[in-house]
Amino acid sequence: MISKSTAHSVVEASARTKWISGVIVVAYALLTITPLLWIFLTSFKTSADAIAYPPKVFSELSVEGYCNLFTIRSHQTQEFITKLPPPEGFCEKVARKSSMVIAGPSKTPGRLMNSLVIGFGSTFLAVFIGTLAAYAFSRFKVPIKDDLMFFILSTRFMPPIAVAIPIYLMFRQLGLLDSYLGMILLYTAVNVSLAVWLLKGFIDEIPREYEEAALVDGYTRLQAFMKTVLPQATTGIAATAVFCLIFSWNEYAFAVLLTSGNAQTMPPFIPFIIGEGGQDWPAVAAATTLFVIPILVFTVLLREQLLRGITFGAVRK
Repeated sequence: MISKSTAHSVVEASARTKWISGVIVVAYALLTITPLLWIFLTSFKTSADAIAYPPKVFSELSVEGYCNLFTIRSHQTQEFITKLPPPEGFCEKVARKSSMVIAGPSKTPGRLMNSLVIGFGSTFLAVFIGTLAAYAFSRFKVPIKDDLMFFILSTRFMPPIAVAIPIYLMFRQLGLLDSYLGMILLYTAVNVSLAVWLLKGFIDEIPREYEEAALVDGYTRLQAFMKTVLPQATTGIAATAVFCLIFSWNEYAFAVLLTSGNAQTMPPFIPFIIGEGGQDWPAVAAATTLFVIPILVFTVLLREQLLRGITFGAVRK
């Protein structure tokens, strides 16, 4: 008779371990997504429901926050409002119910566009420069390579506030205050170190034989890089781009100090969304929701490359 073996693989987890791991993952996911879900729900509440105590999870559906976010309103007397012609748009009707009139559009679209231009512009430059630098460090004999790599990484050690004043004085002297160019160059300089370190690890895992075969076939070094190294480093580039964009998108200290109007991004703009008689929490929640959407879409589109990039090179011979 053949007895049934009770041994199990040391590599594959047992059913109990998988069940416990699944519960932990689901609990952690719910814990982390709850603040985002609460912000989303608050953006569709009225001002009274947003500050109600005890808090209301579900309340009357309202787009007052979005209307207040994209318009500038002025409080008027009821006699003045009755003399006005009938409201034309939906947001105008919402404002009239609160004894207000719309005075014009807000600065929200411009601030969101600034974040898009500066965030994606600096991410592109950082990844572009980081890819070339990482390839050079990985393939060529660079003098004092280890010291240079450590110096590049050391630029991330210092907190931004420590160099904020010198950078402000330098930007003022160069005329880069409150400009797209200044913020893109600054965020690029901060992100390059991260891009170089991440991409060098990815390029190190790509066999040199591919490039050598391309060079033997008559390709130039640049052509060999474009046709053999770059396609295989796509996952690493995508992962690096996500991390660089997250920093540029959420950065607050430099944005507060170096911008005020033309190039101001959403992080320093959102806290100053003031409503009539106090903080307009539905408008703040609406701005936060819109601010999260681009980075969320970008990360979801690159999720497969991001997952492969994080685990790339995890198993070595």
